[in-house]
Amino acid sequence: MLAAPSSGSGKTLITCGLLHLLKKRGMRLASFKCGPDFIDPMFHTKVLGTRCRNLDTFFTDPDTTRALLVRNAEDADLAVLEGVMGYFDGIGIDSSRAGASDLAAVTDTPVLLIVPAKGVGRSILPMIRGFLDFQEKPCIRGLILNRISPSLYPRMKEMIERELQVPVAGYVPEVKDCALESRHLGLLMPDEIAGFQGKLDHLAEVLEGTLDLDLILKIAGEAPALTWKDLPWKSSLTEDHSCFTQQYTMGLPAQHAGALGTGQQPHMSPDQEKRLRIGLARDEAFCFFYADNLDLLTDMGAELVPFSPIHDRALPEHLDGLMLHGGYPELYGKALGENVSMRSSVREAVRGGLPTIAECGGFLYLHRTLTDQGGQVWPMAGVFAENAFYTGHLTRFGYMTLSGGTMFGHQIGNIRSHEFHYYESENPGDAYLAKKPSGNRSWRCIRSTDTLYAGFPHLYFYANPKIAETFLEKCREYHDNRNL
Repeated sequence: MLAAPSSGSGKTLITCGLLHLLKKRGMRLASFKCGPDFIDPMFHTKVLGTRCRNLDTFFTDPDTTRALLVRNAEDADLAVLEGVMGYFDGIGIDSSRAGASDLAAVTDTPVLLIVPAKGVGRSILPMIRGFLDFQEKPCIRGLILNRISPSLYPRMKEMIERELQVPVAGYVPEVKDCALESRHLGLLMPDEIAGFQGKLDHLAEVLEGTLDLDLILKIAGEAPALTWKDLPWKSSLTEDHSCFTQQYTMGLPAQHAGALGTGQQPHMSPDQEKRLRIGLARDEAFCFFYADNLDLLTDMGAELVPFSPIHDRALPEHLDGLMLHGGYPELYGKALGENVSMRSSVREAVRGGLPTIAECGGFLYLHRTLTDQGGQVWPMAGVFAENAFYTGHLTRFGYMTLSGGTMFGHQIGNIRSHEFHYYESENPGDAYLAKKPSGNRSWRCIRSTDTLYAGFPHLYFYANPKIAETFLEKCREYHDNRNL
């Protein structure tokens, strides 16, 4: 794991540079992001050409977290995890739970701490000592000094290793032409950064001369073997992770069902052979996915059929369900609004009972209009009569637990989720009570019917696999009724 004392310390840039360098050396890599972030994994994906995965100990228990790490890294020579915020930052100011240090402890992952070193001399020692001494489980095994001059580095390295007995695995000088710009939800998307590939190539060249790769790989090799319980549905995915339209056969292996503690077998019959066609909105506007969610749906019998609310004229034919994920619909309000036929197609399908999950940006798209940051009002799908609008500030940011509501008409228990948005709805819904994991803040949210889940909270299915079960059960019911 690459972690740091705080946000803005260069974790994403250095992680991408290291991944790119190791890839050029011919290593098979798997990458992961700690926490619920959608954008940083896109940078990993851009580097590796495969999908990065999230690992989040708020969403999943230790066994499930370790199983997801093993499953998604089983064919790799090395798994690289990028931390989140500061190393000990977690769900609240007084808790490290769900932070980088928690994930490292749960997975027994050796950590390289990226230490900002610009403008500091001997004072760097107590800062590093504080991080080493504060650990409940000693996972920090080495350091990388960031933004330090090449001439100062040898003396700084010698001093740290002599006085703190922790190895320094290299440094990163200031590389000004490799900065990553950001917007309100985080970094700009990789495809929006001019010359991103060239920046990566340059950064990898720099790191090849400044990082001690042999020491980094030695530290990585000290990771112990993991123990875990199997996931409820084993993956049947092929090696091609770039396509979501692969062929799958309905079937839930009974020996794996219930391994997450749900205590019940899935209701769908393993004898069912017809795949369920789930429309997946996927383009510039709708691009925030948890890859493990998509894998779980395909493992459970779904065929994911991608389409673009921007570029396509209508929904794909013969759908049994629909998924509208988050992203940046506000940046594409004009294109989404001008695609009248797609807006009509979505409106008719959702109002007609097509089982639908709409999260955050997808939820915004179902409104009558969307007012963007510049005050422009764009027509959306019009499933809801209300409007959505920019607030100018983060709204209900962070983790929460949803309780008291129904998912597609069924009680499925509590749902751990998160929100991160600058937009609001005139009617965000009241089907669930959302409560922060620390403190006493709570609010009502989610518009839920027998065929629709729509709201700002993002869902990670392994936090409660009954989300996926219940959704696909409703899709199966819709499929059967459609084919009567």
